[in-house]
Amino acid sequence: MRVRNKSWAPKLIAEHPEMVVENGQAYKGKWHERFAKQQPLWIEVGTGKGQFIINMAKKYPQYNFIGIEIQKTVVAIALKNALAEELPNLQFLHADGAELTDYFADGEVDQLFLNFSDPWPKTRHEKRRLTYKSFLKVYEQILVEHGKLEFKTDNQGLFEYSLTSLNNYGMIFEGVWLDLHNSPENEDNVETEYEHKFSEKGQPIYKLVAHF
Repeated sequence: MRVRNKSWAPKLIAEHPEMVVENGQAYKGKWHERFAKQQPLWIEVGTGKGQFIINMAKKYPQYNFIGIEIQKTVVAIALKNALAEELPNLQFLHADGAELTDYFADGEVDQLFLNFSDPWPKTRHEKRRLTYKSFLKVYEQILVEHGKLEFKTDNQGLFEYSLTSLNNYGMIFEGVWLDLHNSPENEDNVETEYEHKFSEKGQPIYKLVAHF
């Protein structure tokens, strides 16, 4: 998702250092300092405009959440959406999700969400897919032992690739859903912006949950 830069975005972020981190390296191994309570940490890589991470933080106050997004304007939009909710268990990190070991210590994260990632369909771009083995190695490093990876997409090709990639890496699947919104799993499902858009058009949503 590419969003045109907004002139108001940097100012809004600068006004709310209590919610947005731009120097993530400074908190490596001590993210608990950013939250009101020390609780298990759940992160979303590519948080977009924040619908998923905001609603997750509202639904699960017993966990701390970090939404990671590389585009500054998108971070600002997510921040704007979150401010009215006053969630003490939510933070945003303006950073590249490909560099997670720069921001999180080994075993610092309890659960990781990948929602509607760029499918990078061309073979030559395989290494950019967020379920490629080099990314899985990073996730394994920052997650606690048996920490979960949740992945959702509308792209069948990316989902099939991800199933193979995670299986080849030796991950253990806890659940696989080929039509999430027409399954019992949907009862507790929290939607993303893209998910709502695609499901409204009748597009099946694919989901998997696995751990290392």
